[in-house]
Amino acid sequence: MTIATLDFRLLVLPIEWHPTKRWYQPTFSPEHGVLLVLLGALLTGASLAQAWTWQTSLAGLAAFLGLQAEHPLTVQIKQRRSLKPRYLLWSAVYGGGAIAIALWLTFQHPSLIWVCFGGVIALFVNAVAVYNRRQKAVSTELLMFAAICLATLFAYGTTADGLTVQAVGFWLLNTLFFSSAIFTIKLRKAWTSSLHGALIFHGTALLLIASLYGLGWLNLWTALTFAIAFLKLAVIICLQDWYRHCRFEYIARFETYFALSYIALACLSVLPARLPPPG
Repeated sequence: MTIATLDFRLLVLPIEWHPTKRWYQPTFSPEHGVLLVLLGALLTGASLAQAWTWQTSLAGLAAFLGLQAEHPLTVQIKQRRSLKPRYLLWSAVYGGGAIAIALWLTFQHPSLIWVCFGGVIALFVNAVAVYNRRQKAVSTELLMFAAICLATLFAYGTTADGLTVQAVGFWLLNTLFFSSAIFTIKLRKAWTSSLHGALIFHGTALLLIASLYGLGWLNLWTALTFAIAFLKLAVIICLQDWYRHCRFEYIARFETYFALSYIALACLSVLPARLPPPG
């Protein structure tokens, strides 16, 4: 087959079939860390509402499907010269499921429309960033953490039938905590290993959280859970050589342990001594 013939075939048949994966095989996001962020956002939202109902589970399913829909859509945008049936199919399946559940929950709880609107905007901005090959920019990563943490508001609004400033405060706290990983992970690379960015972010986050506490959007114990991010940064600074040269799987565990500690303490900070009876 000549190069000319190959070019002609790509022009006439722009759809490429994956050589190892059939078009009907599901796709799954390889970014496992975002699942932990999503879990933390859902648990903290439900903890603030002090209940977990079957509708909370539906909200979690919608958030999970929405997160899974982002991966095949992103891959398709990156490979813009050809259509990938597998990615288009599963982006539509996951996205359609998320939209259907979100619409039903929004009909039951109208305040959720603001959360859904925020998620749509974040997805659009991320798609534009991927198209322009700026998905690794700090601003884009911050936006995506904020979008995933919208699950806090989604779970709370579904469970408590409305949104409060305390729920918004928890969403902002979750966004700030999980976004701190953007700046600590960059310390592993020689060309991004400056501490200035991490120190500026953590200092700014401290001021924002202090403001949220002063406004009554966060209680004292919830606000103090951000200290875990400072503890993580302090450990990294003390163990810089290990942090920069160890295998990435150890870094993943390191980040996971701190994230789980934050999630557990954040949930406990808003739970009463005894949960109210169901119903």
